[in-house]
Formats: sequence, C-alpha cells, structure tokens
Amino acid sequence: MKRIPVACPFFNGNEKKYVLDCIETGWVSSIGKYIEKFEEKFARFCGVKHAISCSNGTAALHLALLACDVGSGDEVIVPTLTYIAAANAVTYCEARPVFVDSEADTWNIDPSKIEEKITPKTKGILVIHLYGHPADMDPILDIAKKHNLFVIEDAAEAHGARHRNRTVGSLGDIGTFSFFGNKIITTGEGGMVVTDDPVRAERIRRLKGQGVDPKRRYWFPIVGYNYRMTNIQAAIGLAQLENISWHLQRRRELADLYHNHLSGLSDFLDLPVEKQWARHAYWMFSVILRDPVCMSRDRFTDALQKEGIETRPLFYPMHVLPPYRDSDSEDTFPVATHLASRGLNLPTHASLTEDDIVYITGRIRKICQSAA
Repeated sequence: MKRIPVACPFFNGNEKKYVLDCIETGWVSSIGKYIEKFEEKFARFCGVKHAISCSNGTAALHLALLACDVGSGDEVIVPTLTYIAAANAVTYCEARPVFVDSEADTWNIDPSKIEEKITPKTKGILVIHLYGHPADMDPILDIAKKHNLFVIEDAAEAHGARHRNRTVGSLGDIGTFSFFGNKIITTGEGGMVVTDDPVRAERIRRLKGQGVDPKRRYWFPIVGYNYRMTNIQAAIGLAQLENISWHLQRRRELADLYHNHLSGLSDFLDLPVEKQWARHAYWMFSVILRDPVCMSRDRFTDALQKEGIETRPLFYPMHVLPPYRDSDSEDTFPVATHLASRGLNLPTHASLTEDDIVYITGRIRKICQSAA
C-alpha cells in the first residue's frame, strides 16, 4: 500500500555542504559564521533590520514577550485556535493568555472580537498566522495603537506569507518563526525573532545567551536563558533559505493541485481561502468537513489512514485544554470549536507528486460520497 506522510523535510541545496563545513572546521555549537549569515539573510527576507536566531519557535515567543516587558499580572490577547506554544509562552512570563475566537474563513483571530477582551491589565496582542494564511493585520494594528498595546506576530507556520505588500513578521513590533522539521524551511529544531527595534533586538540577544554582558566575558548582570541556535542548525537554515522561493512556489503548486482535484466536493469540504489582500504560504493544506459528511473528523482521518494517507487534526482550541480551561467563562468560542472538531491537515510537503495528490483526493472523494 502507498504510504504518504503528512509532512517531510526536503533538502535540495547546500545543506550537506554547509554541515560538513561545520564538522570539518569544528564550529558545531552556538558560535560560527553560519549563525551570522542565516540571521542577516533572514532579516533581508522579512524586510526588517534585526533577526536573532534561537533554539526553537517557543523560545522565540518567550523572548519576544520578555522584550515587550510582559510580566506577572499582565494579560496578552491570544487566539484560542492555535498551537499551545503561544499560550505557554505567555504563562512562562507569569502572565495570563486571554483567548479570542476565530474568523470562519481564514481561521485566524477575529479582529472584531478583540476589543471586548481588553482590560486595564492587557499588555499586548499575540497574533498567529495560522497554517500559512496571514491574519487581518490592519484592524489589529489599529486596535493596538488605540489602546497602546504591542503586537507580536507568530509566523511559525507562515514563512514568506504576505499581508498586502509586506512579509509577515514585519508588520507588528516583533515577529517570531519556527524551523521545526515540518515547517516550510527547517533547521531541524530552531527559531528566529525579527524586529526593527534595536533596543528590543539587543535585549533578545542578551536574554537568549544566559544574560551575558556583551562587553565583559562571563559577566551576567541579568537572568537569561540558554536559547541559542547551533552553527550546524544555522548552516541547514541558510541552505534552506537560499531556496526559499522554490519551497514557497512548490507549496503553491501543491495547493493548486488540491484545489483542482477537490473542487467538485464543495458540498462535503470547505477548502482554504486566500484573501485578496493576502499571499498564503500553505504550510499545510487544511480542509473542514461539512455536515453532509456524516462521520466525525476522527473517523474520517482513520479511514484515510487505512488508505496509507497520514493526516493531522486541526489544533485543539486552548480553552478546552486542561491548563487553560476556564469553567467560569461564558465564552464558548463557537467558530474555533467547530473548526477544531471538523478540520484536518492533508499531506503538504515538497516530496509529493501530482500522482500522490490524485491518490489522496481520490480516496477523499470515495470516503465523502460513501459517508454522505
């Protein structure tokens, strides 16, 4: 039986060459030329002045929040439909994530629901560009300006996505990225923080390296963290970034194939949208099962698994997870709850062929029609 994974890294550039260079020269830890090159090139890619590498996307979020002075008693607005790292990073700062429901079409945070969640304790808004589609940043930035709030963009899933004419990560005060093995480009495990603010950039650099004084070796005037990226990881990242246009184009080609082959199933599936002002990065091609598919999402994914097709459910909303469940809250977040219960990610990676897409969509069609 054909076996198709939901995600798979793809290396078609200088990855091996650069990693071997690290090994042969001995620069394998958190100092080396590839770290500087990767940061410089990624800053140019995002259109910002500063990019600071770190150990993973969650560390990037934690550093960004610390750079915005989030601390005990503060509140940060977060979409409920996202990966748990966003809420956890807020909690690391002894602050409280305050959840907001999703838009039904983009699945991102609903700007019209933000202001009702703002209190005197609110410090900022953490925006996630979910599954590769940019959040609607214009009203979010207007709300932030009106209430004097920072905006952090979590672009872990949206490398190269664009909001109007700007790359995500460059619109708010700080942007963060993940380079986990299933992302559009990868370093195996790694992250990046980007900003135009030189003061915040310098603070992030110090915090990620145990708080060391840059002018006095082994002197630590503040408490910091060991959130550094290795030179080997940066070597892989640089090679991946050199081919970022190819990786992004390949995602769009796969999305076009999915749209074409699933277009006759509109009674059964809601397909991902791309707003007129947006450029979708298609980290994952995700679909929502409509009510005519008379089975649960999990039964649907089990049926695909039996056909050799690996999928993933959409993330659980934060408000249903034990650390963040609030039994006293009257907000049930109906849109996010529906999306999470009916959504799934289809295989999306550069190794896929058109024959793979035909196979996947054919099996989906068969399951939909038999379940209707």
